[in-house]
Amino acid sequence: MTLTKNDLREALYVKTDLTKKQAAGVVENLIELIKCTLEQGEKVLISGFGKFDVMEKNPRRGRNPASGTDLMLDGRRVVTFRCSDVLRRKLNKGKRK
Repeated sequence: MTLTKNDLREALYVKTDLTKKQAAGVVENLIELIKCTLEQGEKVLISGFGKFDVMEKNPRRGRNPASGTDLMLDGRRVVTFRCSDVLRRKLNKGKRK
């Protein structure tokens, strides 16, 4: 199962006194805030959950799989996620090391 924005909205609606419209607004505003922060190259740290970070990828050599010709791939920015130790322990609870 995948958790969607709609699932988040419904959970917020059920667990709070917010209307569905207000819950949808909260979810949309939170996601927009996270996106804007990452676009500016800043980190997003959610205690007990994890950290989103923007990493710069350098240009690199690649190959077109269809033709086999070499080409240069442009540098780009990617978002990475590192889960917190708290979340990692919960995910691995009961697992043997």
